[in-house]
Amino acid sequence: MNFIGKIFISALLISRISIAQTGNKENPLSKTQKNMPVNKEKLENAIVKTAIEALEKGDSKTWFALFIPDAELYDDGNKHDFKQFSNSAFGKGREHFTSIDRVENNGLDVFGHYHSDQWGDFKTYYKFHINKEGKITRLDVGQANY
Repeated sequence: MNFIGKIFISALLISRISIAQTGNKENPLSKTQKNMPVNKEKLENAIVKTAIEALEKGDSKTWFALFIPDAELYDDGNKHDFKQFSNSAFGKGREHFTSIDRVENNGLDVFGHYHSDQWGDFKTYYKFHINKEGKITRLDVGQANY
Protein backbone atom coordinates (compact mmCIF):
# COMPACT_ATOMS: atom_id res chain seq x y z
CA MET A 1 0.00 0.00 0.00
CA ASN A 2 1.35 3.43 -0.89
CA PHE A 3 1.82 6.36 1.49
CA ILE A 4 -1.42 8.15 0.50
CA GLY A 5 -3.37 4.93 0.96
CA LYS A 6 -1.95 4.52 4.47
CA ILE A 7 -2.90 8.12 5.36
CA PHE A 8 -6.43 7.57 4.05
CA ILE A 9 -6.85 4.34 6.06
CA SER A 10 -5.46 6.04 9.21
CA ALA A 11 -7.83 8.99 8.84
CA LEU A 12 -10.76 6.63 8.29
CA LEU A 13 -9.89 4.63 11.41
CA ILE A 14 -9.52 7.77 13.54
CA SER A 15 -12.88 9.01 12.27
CA ARG A 16 -14.54 5.67 13.08
CA ILE A 17 -13.02 5.68 16.59
CA SER A 18 -14.25 9.23 17.19
CA ILE A 19 -17.72 8.31 15.97
CA ALA A 20 -17.79 5.24 18.21
CA GLN A 21 -16.70 7.28 21.23
CA THR A 22 -19.19 10.10 20.69
CA GLY A 23 -22.03 8.05 19.24
CA ASN A 24 -22.24 10.71 16.54
CA LYS A 25 -22.35 9.70 12.89
CA GLU A 26 -21.20 13.16 11.79
CA ASN A 27 -17.54 14.08 11.75
CA PRO A 28 -17.06 15.41 15.30
CA LEU A 29 -14.47 17.90 14.11
CA SER A 30 -16.96 19.65 11.83
CA LYS A 31 -19.95 19.57 14.17
CA THR A 32 -21.08 22.90 15.62
CA GLN A 33 -22.93 23.24 18.87
CA LYS A 34 -25.86 24.93 17.19
CA ASN A 35 -28.38 22.28 18.26
CA MET A 36 -27.13 21.93 21.81
CA PRO A 37 -28.86 23.80 24.66
CA VAL A 38 -26.90 26.65 26.19
CA ASN A 39 -25.96 26.45 29.86
CA LYS A 40 -27.93 29.41 31.21
CA GLU A 41 -26.92 28.98 34.86
CA LYS A 42 -24.68 32.05 34.61
CA LEU A 43 -27.61 34.27 33.63
CA GLU A 44 -28.51 36.26 36.74
CA ASN A 45 -31.18 38.57 35.35
CA ALA A 46 -34.60 36.97 34.70
CA ILE A 47 -35.41 39.27 31.76
CA VAL A 48 -32.05 38.64 30.09
CA LYS A 49 -32.43 34.90 30.70
CA THR A 50 -35.88 34.93 29.08
CA ALA A 51 -34.51 36.88 26.10
CA ILE A 52 -31.61 34.42 25.60
CA GLU A 53 -34.02 31.47 25.91
CA ALA A 54 -36.38 33.04 23.36
CA LEU A 55 -33.47 33.53 20.96
CA GLU A 56 -32.33 29.94 21.50
CA LYS A 57 -35.83 28.53 20.91
CA GLY A 58 -36.61 30.80 17.96
CA ASP A 59 -39.51 32.32 19.92
CA SER A 60 -39.87 35.77 18.36
CA LYS A 61 -43.19 36.45 20.11
CA THR A 62 -41.59 36.25 23.56
CA TRP A 63 -38.51 38.14 22.32
CA PHE A 64 -40.49 41.13 21.03
CA ALA A 65 -42.71 41.18 24.16
CA LEU A 66 -39.60 41.82 26.30
CA PHE A 67 -38.72 45.05 24.43
CA ILE A 68 -40.35 48.46 24.29
CA PRO A 69 -41.90 49.18 20.85
CA ASP A 70 -39.16 51.63 19.84
CA ALA A 71 -36.19 49.70 21.28
CA GLU A 72 -32.76 50.72 20.04
CA LEU A 73 -30.10 48.39 18.70
CA TYR A 74 -26.40 49.13 18.38
CA ASP A 75 -24.20 46.68 16.50
CA ASP A 76 -20.50 47.26 17.21
CA GLY A 77 -21.42 50.80 18.25
CA ASN A 78 -23.43 51.62 15.11
CA LYS A 79 -27.16 52.20 15.37
CA HIS A 80 -29.28 49.72 13.41
CA ASP A 81 -32.96 48.93 13.08
CA PHE A 82 -33.93 46.70 16.03
CA LYS A 83 -36.86 45.03 14.24
CA GLN A 84 -34.80 44.26 11.15
CA PHE A 85 -32.03 42.75 13.30
CA SER A 86 -34.54 40.67 15.25
CA ASN A 87 -36.34 39.44 12.16
CA SER A 88 -32.99 38.36 10.72
CA ALA A 89 -32.05 36.57 13.95
CA PHE A 90 -35.30 34.61 13.89
CA GLY A 91 -35.56 34.27 10.11
CA LYS A 92 -33.16 32.86 7.59
CA GLY A 93 -30.14 34.07 9.59
CA ARG A 94 -31.21 32.01 12.63
CA GLU A 95 -28.90 33.17 15.41
CA HIS A 96 -28.22 32.04 18.97
CA PHE A 97 -25.56 31.59 21.63
CA THR A 98 -23.76 28.25 21.60
CA SER A 99 -22.12 28.95 24.96
CA ILE A 100 -22.32 31.60 27.65
CA ASP A 101 -18.79 32.33 28.80
CA ARG A 102 -19.15 35.40 30.98
CA VAL A 103 -21.91 37.54 32.51
CA GLU A 104 -21.24 41.01 33.90
CA ASN A 105 -22.97 44.22 34.98
CA ASN A 106 -25.51 42.57 37.33
CA GLY A 107 -26.47 40.07 34.64
CA LEU A 108 -27.12 42.60 31.88
CA ASP A 109 -24.00 41.93 29.78
CA VAL A 110 -23.63 38.47 28.25
CA PHE A 111 -20.49 37.24 26.48
CA GLY A 112 -20.21 33.97 24.64
CA HIS A 113 -19.78 31.95 21.50
CA TYR A 114 -22.48 32.58 18.94
CA HIS A 115 -23.84 30.93 15.82
CA SER A 116 -25.52 32.57 12.85
CA ASP A 117 -26.59 30.52 9.86
CA GLN A 118 -25.75 33.60 7.79
CA TRP A 119 -22.49 34.80 9.43
CA GLY A 120 -21.02 31.63 10.98
CA ASP A 121 -19.57 31.15 14.46
CA PHE A 122 -17.86 33.86 16.50
CA LYS A 123 -17.55 35.38 19.97
CA THR A 124 -20.10 38.06 20.75
CA TYR A 125 -21.61 40.21 23.46
CA TYR A 126 -25.18 41.24 24.15
CA LYS A 127 -25.61 44.20 26.51
CA PHE A 128 -29.17 44.77 27.66
CA HIS A 129 -30.58 48.06 28.99
CA ILE A 130 -33.76 47.58 31.02
CA ASN A 131 -36.12 50.30 32.27
CA LYS A 132 -37.88 50.42 35.67
CA GLU A 133 -40.93 48.73 34.17
CA GLY A 134 -38.84 45.68 33.27
CA LYS A 135 -38.76 46.23 29.50
CA ILE A 136 -35.62 46.19 27.40
CA THR A 137 -35.02 49.63 25.90
CA ARG A 138 -31.72 49.06 24.16
CA LEU A 139 -29.56 46.17 23.06
CA ASP A 140 -25.89 46.51 22.22
CA VAL A 141 -24.41 43.60 20.27
CA GLY A 142 -21.03 43.06 18.71
CA GLN A 143 -18.04 40.84 18.25
CA ALA A 144 -16.21 40.21 21.49
CA ASN A 145 -12.45 39.95 21.96
CA TYR A 146 -11.60 37.91 25.03
